[in-house]
Amino acid sequence: MIEGRAQSYWMASSEATSYPALDGDADVDVAVVGGGIAGLATAWEATRAGRTAAVFEADRIAAGVTGFTTGRLSSAHPWIYGPLRDSLGPETARLYARSQQEAVEHVERTAAELGIDCDIERRASHVYVESPDRVAALREETEAVREAGLPASFVTDTDLPYEVAGAMRVEDQVQFHPRRYLTGLAADLVRRGGRVYERTRIVDVAEGSPYRLTTRDGHTVTARDVVIATLFPIVEHALLSFRLAPLRELVVAAPIAAEDDPGAMYITRQENTRSVRTAPYRDGQRLLLITGESFSPGHDDVAGHHRMLTEWTREHFKVGDIAYWWSAQDLDTADKVPYVGRLDDHLYVATGYARSGMSHGIMSGRLLAGLLTGDEPEWAHLYDPHRAHPVREAGPIVSAGMSNARHFVGDRIRAARSGDLDGVRPGSGAVIRHGGRACAAYREEDGTPRLLSARCTHLGCLVAFNDVEKVWECPCHGSRYAPDGTVLQGPATRDLPPLDA
Repeated sequence: MIEGRAQSYWMASSEATSYPALDGDADVDVAVVGGGIAGLATAWEATRAGRTAAVFEADRIAAGVTGFTTGRLSSAHPWIYGPLRDSLGPETARLYARSQQEAVEHVERTAAELGIDCDIERRASHVYVESPDRVAALREETEAVREAGLPASFVTDTDLPYEVAGAMRVEDQVQFHPRRYLTGLAADLVRRGGRVYERTRIVDVAEGSPYRLTTRDGHTVTARDVVIATLFPIVEHALLSFRLAPLRELVVAAPIAAEDDPGAMYITRQENTRSVRTAPYRDGQRLLLITGESFSPGHDDVAGHHRMLTEWTREHFKVGDIAYWWSAQDLDTADKVPYVGRLDDHLYVATGYARSGMSHGIMSGRLLAGLLTGDEPEWAHLYDPHRAHPVREAGPIVSAGMSNARHFVGDRIRAARSGDLDGVRPGSGAVIRHGGRACAAYREEDGTPRLLSARCTHLGCLVAFNDVEKVWECPCHGSRYAPDGTVLQGPATRDLPPLDA
């Protein structure tokens, strides 16, 4: 049993949306596929600049990856500025910093302009290390951040209730309620003439002039320009297939006394990542949010990661009961920089936020709207999906390819040696060998078995069952399915097909 309410605090503390589903064919100017932070920001920016956009979301807007983030909006991304400066030059690092800090400022200005109450708080952001042998490297990173134009300083004292060896501190960053901000943005998008369609899954994007998009219900959307903002893109493209690696992280949230608030945002990549921030709560308290325990989709000990994160939280902070817990998915890129820009004529993409999705999502909206309206930002080339950084990308690309190959072959070997349906407990699932093939077997609480094809409908890797969240996950590209096989998260667009029990 996992302690706490299995729900994102952002979802629990914001109103549900009820935009209509597309109920017929449509002809739009700009079709934005995906209603998370990048998709909504792009649609709003483009519509405000004179290009009317329509958002097509498979479920509810800001209720997927964005609804399960930490709401940390900062340009102080861990361990990015030094590598950028050293491999691509100080001007590249400066433009990167500018694009990210402008995103931070843009959210505060936009929220004020539109009157969106989203708990914006200005806080310093820290990247810290606990190991003394990492201090020298962090000092170098701090210098690179300062050279890039951000107000960074190296400190050894923080307001954390435990000792650190050193920290990079960047002033004037933002923490906020991401879902309230985005639902406010969506409402203003509609007021400006844009459109939002929920429960409208796009399953095919056909090139042409115009593009033709097909929904799960068989409706056709024609669009002059198409933006794919679905975390892992639902369109296959050689530029992206082996340059994106999915990962998941857990979040636990617990009330904390106001006097015990550490007063800033903190993140370390040690201890399998720990991110610390608080949010306004109730009864004079703050809500402490701890993120960490990175793992690949399909990992077989999610409960163990939950236990470690909860124990770490209790060991380091004065908290009582865990109020909420949730998990989030993201994509690392080969060079740790997102892919945002034009894929083909009139086809655009935003993906690979490398665990800094809030600032990258806002940046993506501004960049893509600029491309759509002919007002390209100075820093757009940094994020171009067609860029090539062989020195920085070669190792991660090879590693991702080998990982996918291991899953594609190794998981089939394990499935051939796996048990039978009798070993699947009620309320659980496993990949078994049944009728000569690998099957995704789930047993309902009443004992009724449900058999599905275990091949992910994206590219055919075998799925694995997440016993904590009760979902099937693809370890290769991160697609997720409900126990009955319904696709929950792409890049897959089709359900796992059922098999005869």
